[in-house]
Amino acid sequence: MYQYTVIVGNVGRDPEMRYTQGGTAVCDFSVAVSRRWTDKQSNEQREKTTWFRVSAWNRLGETCNQYVKKGMRILVTGEVDASAWVGQDGEARATLELRANDVKFLSRKDEDTGYSGDSGPASDLHDIPF
Repeated sequence: MYQYTVIVGNVGRDPEMRYTQGGTAVCDFSVAVSRRWTDKQSNEQREKTTWFRVSAWNRLGETCNQYVKKGMRILVTGEVDASAWVGQDGEARATLELRANDVKFLSRKDEDTGYSGDSGPASDLHDIPF
């Protein structure tokens, strides 16, 4: 069996490029996927944001390093893996890691995405355990 995951969201931080000891390119960045709805009981607007750590390898990693930037809207397909642990503060932590097979740029690198680094859930990067 093969797992196939598709996410659409906003890049939470500029990519970080690294190379394995064997010279393989790996590009890491985070993507925030938000879901908005109206609570049927209170009629209030609700929002939930899920963060994914994305890693793109080889040529895809080099392309992401060149074109991806914080705030861009992107679509990523790949395989997801979840990790859980207890932090030094005793709090339970978890992360979703997506190894990218494909990345589609839904906004250009220089386009105003409407993303503001100082408002909304995507700005709370300091609260993310990674």
